[in-house]
Amino acid sequence: MKFMNNISLILRSSITALEEKVQDPGRMLQQLIIDMEEELERVRTSVAGAIADEIQLKKSCQRAREEADHWLERASNALERGDEAQSEAALAQKLRCAERADGLEKEYAKQQSQVLKLQDAVRDLEDKIRQARQKQTLLQARMVRAQSQQNINQALDASTRKSAFAQFSRLEQQVEREEAMTQAYDRLEGRDPDAEELDREFAEQERKTRLKEELAALKRRLNDEKTG
Repeated sequence: MKFMNNISLILRSSITALEEKVQDPGRMLQQLIIDMEEELERVRTSVAGAIADEIQLKKSCQRAREEADHWLERASNALERGDEAQSEAALAQKLRCAERADGLEKEYAKQQSQVLKLQDAVRDLEDKIRQARQKQTLLQARMVRAQSQQNINQALDASTRKSAFAQFSRLEQQVEREEAMTQAYDRLEGRDPDAEELDREFAEQERKTRLKEELAALKRRLNDEKTG
């Protein structure tokens, strides 16, 4: 059926558009729902027309059966009057009406089946629209949540960059860098910081030893002066 092909085409094209334009899925899903609702109105119009045809066919069937019954009654009356020729003519009309009624009933049965299919199509499309609306609601909620999380992450990143802890960490890294550069220059100039530190320790120890020796000598001299 043409309208069913239209539904399938709309769904396929809309879904393809959604896949190709994922940068704005909310807007695309909304457009899909609008397209489906427009198609639903067209299908409903088709259903209404099909139901109207079904009603007309049913009435035509009833009229044809009534006419057949009417000609059968005329045939009976003519036969009772002894007019066999007129009775036969009435029966011929009755047969034509019955044949027309049989044909109309077949068309009526086909139309009933068509109406049922159309009604199923309407329900199916209505269900798809409900599902699309539910997905739209969920998608919007996910988009809001994702945007909120993104804002939180941006705020946290900004606060981390501007916090005193971050500034202190950067200063500490700068000091360590300067110390490393100083050590690097010392090595380039042939100085060994560890050896220089050890040399300073030995020099300090030697100075303390000399100081003790001089103090002892001074004490001996003073003692000699007192005893002499």
